[in-house]
Amino acid sequence: MWTIGGRAHTLDELRTVAALGYPFAEVSLSDPDEVESQLGDFRHIRREWGIDYLAHYPNEDDPNDPSILRSLFLPRMEKLLALSERLGIRKGTFHFWMDRRWIAPGTAEKKSRLLSEMVALAEGHGVTLCIENLSERHDSFLPLFEAIPGLRMTLDIGHGELLSRENTSYGFIEHCFDRIAHIHVHDNRGGTSVRDDLHLPLGQGIVDYRRILALLKEKSYRSTITMEVKPGDMPATLARILEEQGTP
Repeated sequence: MWTIGGRAHTLDELRTVAALGYPFAEVSLSDPDEVESQLGDFRHIRREWGIDYLAHYPNEDDPNDPSILRSLFLPRMEKLLALSERLGIRKGTFHFWMDRRWIAPGTAEKKSRLLSEMVALAEGHGVTLCIENLSERHDSFLPLFEAIPGLRMTLDIGHGELLSRENTSYGFIEHCFDRIAHIHVHDNRGGTSVRDDLHLPLGQGIVDYRRILALLKEKSYRSTITMEVKPGDMPATLARILEEQGTP
């Protein structure tokens, strides 16, 4: 069975997602000071609605500069992981661009070492850290999985439709399935830029989500799925996911 929740970028969105009755919300944890000031709100919403949280951590400061990542991004992540533990968060997604087609080999190796450190920090706080695919294909992630046993993956099926003739989800499912611990679902019409990452409800774009979800079902995927669409689009998207799952 899949556990399906919704994405919440703000506290107002979190209240809306919680009121819709989903078992979890994937919440944005970006600025440690802001998150710490909101701990009371997060706890109140959890008590009121009985909702759990997954984390969505911030973007990199500069994906091509390991020195900036070490001096800025790593300390920020360390603080956010500690705050995640205080919120009872056990799984978090983050962007850490590792597309070896375009990143210089030396930069990739330095980033891989940083990634190993972050995974160790996350494990110390009881958090499973999941790297999310952006433009990468499975062959960019395989070396990371081989080198870092604790690293897991968030498969974003919408991102898989961009910058690729075939959705990259198929390659990740075939070659990296044992590392997929979380899924993002949303639709788009393909394209080659961030502007094309539309986050549409399922069925309003060209992503063959039926085939992708069927493959996940065939592989016996049994973890979490976040609907990365606007809260108002979540009920229709949930219905399409449940239809593919075979839940009445």
